[in-house]
Formats: sequence, C-alpha cells, structure tokens
Amino acid sequence: MMKLPSLKQNFSQLIATPSISSLDPKLDTDNQPVLDLLESWLTDLGFECQRQAVPGSRGKHNLVAKYGSGDGGILFAGHTDTVPFDDSGWHSDPFAMTEKDDKWYGLGTCDMKGFFAIVAEALSQLPLKNLKRPVYVFASADEETTMAGAKALAADPIINPDFAIIGEPTGLQPVYLHKGHMATGIRVHGRSGHSSDPDNGLNAIGVMHKVLSQLMKLQEYLKSNYSTDDFTVGYPTLNFGKIEGGDAANRICGCCELHIDIRPLPGLALAELNALVVQFLSGLQQEYPNCIDVKELYPGAEPFKGDNNNAFSDLVAHVTGKQPMAVNYATEAPYIQSLGCQTLVLGPGSIDQAHQPNEYLALDQLQPSVDLIKTLVHQCCSQANMTKNA
Repeated sequence: MMKLPSLKQNFSQLIATPSISSLDPKLDTDNQPVLDLLESWLTDLGFECQRQAVPGSRGKHNLVAKYGSGDGGILFAGHTDTVPFDDSGWHSDPFAMTEKDDKWYGLGTCDMKGFFAIVAEALSQLPLKNLKRPVYVFASADEETTMAGAKALAADPIINPDFAIIGEPTGLQPVYLHKGHMATGIRVHGRSGHSSDPDNGLNAIGVMHKVLSQLMKLQEYLKSNYSTDDFTVGYPTLNFGKIEGGDAANRICGCCELHIDIRPLPGLALAELNALVVQFLSGLQQEYPNCIDVKELYPGAEPFKGDNNNAFSDLVAHVTGKQPMAVNYATEAPYIQSLGCQTLVLGPGSIDQAHQPNEYLALDQLQPSVDLIKTLVHQCCSQANMTKNA
C-alpha cells in the first residue's frame, strides 16, 4: 500500500479541481478530473474502482470503489460537484484552499468534496487487509442539480453494503430524517392586445392571480394535513420563488410564469405531491383550456426517513455523542437507502456554510472526522455481530 499525500495536500488538490454542477451549460463543469484524483488515492490504498455513466448528466460519471470481498460492510458516500459561485463575494480564490483563523476556505471544503480527503486519510491509517467485510466509497455526479448520480446508482445497484454514511455537513451530528424537494413551473398563455380594450385579449397576469389563489389553498392544505414534530418546520412548505410576465403597461400580458418550490415530508412522495398541484389547478385548466401548463423545472428529490432506533444508529450516536436529528434540506439519502442499507447523513462542517461565499471547514472538525470513520470501519467491517440484520 502506497503512502498518500497529506490530508492538507489532498484537500488542496480537490479544491483546485473545478467541478461545478449547473443546469446552465456555460457554468457546468465535468466531474471526471475529481474522479481521477479519488481513483488514484483509492487505488493506491488497494481499492478496486469502477466508473458508472450517469444518464442525462451531460457525460458525467460516478465512481464506485470497493476494498475487500463479500457482502455487507459500510459505504461512505458523497457528491463530487459544487454549486456555482459569485466571485465578488469571495475574499480569496474559491479554487485555492486558503488557511486562515483555523479554517480551510475554498469552494467544496465543507459541501462536500473535502469529505473524500478525510475518508482517504482515515482509510490510509487502517489495517484494511484485516477486515472481514468490505468498505465502499461512492462519489456521485450532479447532486447539486438533479441528483442524477445517486439515482443512477439506485437504478443499477452494483453494490450491497449493510450500512452507509453520507458525508454532508451536519456538524458531525447524525441525520436520519429529512424533507424532499420539488421545483415546479406554471406558465399561463394569454392573448396580448391593446390595454384600452381588455376584452380583446386574455391577461395572463389576471389568470396567474387565480393560479396563485389556488396554490395558496394548496399551501394551507399541506400545512393542515401533513405535519410532524420531528422538524423545526413541521409541515411541507410551498414557496413562491419567481414570477415574471408582461412587457409594457399598455399591453395585455400575453404570458406569465411562476416558479414554486415544495418541500414534502417523508411519506409524501413526489408523484403524490405533483398530483396535488394538478388537482388544485384542474378547475382553472378547465376554465381556461390550453392556457395553463404545469411542468417540472428539474428532477426533484424524494424525502428520506431512516431509522433512529437500531444498532447502527445507536453505534453512531454513541461514537459521536449526539442523537440523530431531522433537517429541512434534501440529500442523496433516499437513493443510497434504496440499496438496502441502513443509512445516516453525517459529516464535518455546518450546513450554514453550504452554498455561501467564503465557504470553509473549521480545522477542529478534521481529526474527529478521521477518528469517526476509523471507528465505524472497525465496528462495521471487523465485528462479527455488526450486520444490518443483527
């Protein structure tokens, strides 16, 4: 087994390798240079690596790495992509890791390319050849946009671990429950004309006013009919995020478009949620035939419900000293969970740093993260009684 570069060197290499995921082709970046880095490290550690093409991702790939043979074991999963960045908000180069005030700054330090460097560091310190069950590393594409990478693995489950840790920034507190995410566009097609004769057209803004009224009823319906005390916001939220239409005060508006964001609770599938949107707008679609289009803006993410009362959750709670919690944001967890493994979201850093200028990871998170990974590998891959069915 070869000796890896230092943790700081590996972090720096990851941050210096752009891997932006965006639905805007001008901003989108290939993730394979990041996979090249990860594969080189993991191969040096004795892992067998394979790449998995991700359909609909503009030529991107996942990396799946395995050390050991047989079934079970533990998977460490994360995404290789970052969000785009606003250069004007950064105090340093987003692609050059900068150390300041006991923090490492850079795009992806916290969310979440840095997690892979921590995993590699932990694995390099372990006697992997003594393990009884395998260790896996999964690096996905396009989590920040469509989650297409994790969905591709779920559709072609080429691995079958017993346990999984997804290294999103949770402050090293395990997450067993989170909401989903659905983004929907509603477009109203009216008929433009001169504003002096409103009856000579169909004002799309006026129709959209009625659409908004129905969606506000849906907003209240979701709040009244789906609720739990597990979340700080204990009901599905519906946000009106963007609206635009019209081009002049003296013209009847011919087109108006609204974008909404809905965050469903576990138990409310995206297909069911989409059906509710259609249901609440169906009367208006009959009143204004062929005028109201409802479309998916981009593929959504299902909600996630793990188990906070099993041997794996108990182990992680004991090791971290923190009980599993629920969060309002979405991750790849439901797709990783579909592999049949007990799944938790758990990683260094704060979600408050994600998608922000001057993203950083505090240095006091590094050693606890390395120690945590080493302990979980030992417990899940060396102990005879540690399996998901135990």
